[in-house]
Amino acid sequence: MTADKIIVTVSGVDKIGIVAKVTKVFADYEVNIEDIKQTLMQGHFVMFMLCNIENSKYSFKEIKEVLTKTGEELGMEIWVQKKEIFDNMHNV
Repeated sequence: MTADKIIVTVSGVDKIGIVAKVTKVFADYEVNIEDIKQTLMQGHFVMFMLCNIENSKYSFKEIKEVLTKTGEELGMEIWVQKKEIFDNMHNV
């Protein structure tokens, strides 16, 4: 179901442990990663993930808040959007 899908974008200066810290949050909050892409551009780390929160006992808001906090701890930007809103923004 599209309502259970979220898009997570992580961006910032590359460092050790980014993927480990973000994916640990997903494991702790019962979020399934369905697709993941990452790249390094001149020392700048960018990762996009399509995730499913259908089986999580946590709300979208709770997941978004913990990921935002994780981004702050890493010194990175983490954006979390519902996939249906992301799709609508890019179909205008």
